[in-house]
Amino acid sequence: MNEQNIPFEVTRARRAGARLAAVQALYEMEQTGKSAKATVRAFMEDRLGIGPDEQPVEEADPDLFKSIVLSVVDHQAAIDQAILARLAKGWKLTRLDATMRALLRAGSGEFIAHTHLSNAIILDEYVSLAHDFFEEQEAKFANAVLDNLAKDLRQ
Repeated sequence: MNEQNIPFEVTRARRAGARLAAVQALYEMEQTGKSAKATVRAFMEDRLGIGPDEQPVEEADPDLFKSIVLSVVDHQAAIDQAILARLAKGWKLTRLDATMRALLRAGSGEFIAHTHLSNAIILDEYVSLAHDFFEEQEAKFANAVLDNLAKDLRQ
């Protein structure tokens, strides 16, 4: 079945699954020091499509997953600099929760890699993920930072 024959809601769920997996992979890479290649391979083999509660979710889009993770790896210095520029004066990236760092990096990587998608689509997807992981205040923080990162990274 080609992409045109897949219902929009299934495609959307697969993309949401890929974004969740990308956040999880970036978190894991930071925590374990594993390479992007090893982490992507492990996710592709048996973890793509597993939610935060370890329950299966809609099959994730493997191409989107890989492109987000690799975009973050390829542009990490610029992404981290852009995130730092949007934090309060004197803050360090390490002061952010590790999941928040992974989420902001994934969103930034997608702003860079997927210029065909609007800022609003990407922002909406990552703010939705932020609500899955965090309380309302932190989700609002993610929204504000990602909104500014979209402007900074897509000038």
